[in-house]
Amino acid sequence: MNKIITAALAACALLAGIAHAAAETYPSRPISMIVPFPAGGATDTLARFLGQHMSDLLGQPVVIEDIGGAAGRIAVQKAVRSAPDGYTLSIGTSTTHMLTGGLYQLPYDLLSDLDPIVLIGSEPLLFVGKKDLPPNNLKELIAWLKTNPGKASSGIAGVGATGHVAGLSFQKETGTQYLFVPYRGNGPALKDLVGGQIDFMLEPASNFLGQIKSGTIKPFAVTAAARTTSMPEVPTTAEAGLPGFTASLWYGLWVPKGTPKEIETKLNATMVKVLTLPTVQERFKQLGIQINTGAQTPQALHDFQKVEAARWWPVIKTAHIEVK
Repeated sequence: MNKIITAALAACALLAGIAHAAAETYPSRPISMIVPFPAGGATDTLARFLGQHMSDLLGQPVVIEDIGGAAGRIAVQKAVRSAPDGYTLSIGTSTTHMLTGGLYQLPYDLLSDLDPIVLIGSEPLLFVGKKDLPPNNLKELIAWLKTNPGKASSGIAGVGATGHVAGLSFQKETGTQYLFVPYRGNGPALKDLVGGQIDFMLEPASNFLGQIKSGTIKPFAVTAAARTTSMPEVPTTAEAGLPGFTASLWYGLWVPKGTPKEIETKLNATMVKVLTLPTVQERFKQLGIQINTGAQTPQALHDFQKVEAARWWPVIKTAHIEVK
């Protein structure tokens, strides 16, 4: 029995030594970063931008692998099933790495089958209306919706997407009713908003920068505790008369469960360093993506992911959202 125990301990020590050696030489070959959206989208663009800076620091290429479809489930499942060796990264948003857990029966557990690396940043949502919509601020919008129950229309980037779920919460909190009009992304919805076919939208703020500057739509409020740097003139929901109502589209980075802790620590330190670079901070400022410097540990991302799930999954279940 003692020989068996000794052999087992020796095997464990050997494996630990191999893992430590692998971590010390990491990375020794290109790293794949899986993006759960098609090429050319906002997350793909962000991944390529951050991946280049990570590559500069790690000394190996970070190769972007775009896998669209099924609301990000195909891409996330591939990441979950990848080898836990640090050579597969999973970048995603609150939609792909949190909301889908309340929308679908998944073959993986979003809260435990990927190890968190870092919360990259978050982008508030923005209430905007068509140019000739009678309300000129959020208070007036809420009052107008209450006097016109079921008549107004709000464009969303798909059933169960961030703006849809946040809109359901907004309806419940304000006692308003209006029609959700689903589109294949924010682009087509915004086109119809500018054209006056729908009344308003509640979606990530960066989608509307150009139209607000050109005056083709009107902004009401950002769903954040502080004003966004990309549109400092737009009030927060609290300033606009709806205190406590916040929502965001956030970005995070994960690796397959069981990746050596030394590698996870190195990846975390690398991305935290990337987020301090002046070029990155300037780009984020332009996009209105906020970096929370006080929540950049893997545990912070895990805790935030759980808090967000506890907040938004019940909203989805109560609304009986049906997705295909």
